[in-house]
Amino acid sequence: MLIAIAMPNAAHADQLPRIASINVCTDQLLMTLADRSQILGLSPYSRDPVRSWDAAKAAQFPILSGEAEDVLILKPDIVVAGRYTKRATRELLKQKGLRVAEFDAARSLDEVRAQIRLMGDLVRHPDRAAAELARLDAAVAQLRQVAARRPYRVLPVSRRGWIAGAQSLASSLLTTAGLTNAIGESESTQAGFRSLETIVSLRPDFLLVTDGGDFAEDEGRAFLLHPALERFYPSARRIVIPERLINCGGPMLVEALQRLRTELERVER
Repeated sequence: MLIAIAMPNAAHADQLPRIASINVCTDQLLMTLADRSQILGLSPYSRDPVRSWDAAKAAQFPILSGEAEDVLILKPDIVVAGRYTKRATRELLKQKGLRVAEFDAARSLDEVRAQIRLMGDLVRHPDRAAAELARLDAAVAQLRQVAARRPYRVLPVSRRGWIAGAQSLASSLLTTAGLTNAIGESESTQAGFRSLETIVSLRPDFLLVTDGGDFAEDEGRAFLLHPALERFYPSARRIVIPERLINCGGPMLVEALQRLRTELERVER
């Protein structure tokens, strides 16, 4: 009886596609939804704790160079890549007959949901994708309960004064919660660098940053620690969500939403 049950499962495992990832965002989708045996290798940044949400888990898998040569040696059934992964690499893999599934940079939660479904279909585990979508929806609902107390205006700011525009994942997280990206009220809603004066003049209730530390290791980080900016936006008026939680669209957004909820509760005290 036990043997009869085990044999179909083994046969099913043999039929699952073997996959290589050459993009840090597809790495994380793949690790969440695929069987360990399906994953042949991950991108060069898969173990970077700043960029990769699950860098510790990524240590279990081989690191690929991001170029075509080592992928071709592995002979995967599917290669998953970002739309902005080096084009020459993607084209060479296609020319060699490999199936390359390309993922755009997600700019909204709807696009994130679509990508989770797509990866679930690619790895043939749509049930796991459905479970992740349910977790995401639950995190959104919990965040909205907290954010509904007051419709704060929040400005996502990163190194050197880079502002996430209205068409960005960070902005989508805010609007989904019922908050407002303060850049949407300026003359230009496009992402880009803004001066210190412009940021202050927008008068957001809070800044959304990826690092709450007080050490400037370079000029990019020093911008966020400028005395003028700290005067108007000290730590009590900064919402901190680490870069690894919002630089990709995928399962890490559940943690990003939970972190945003916790931060709102903190700043409201």
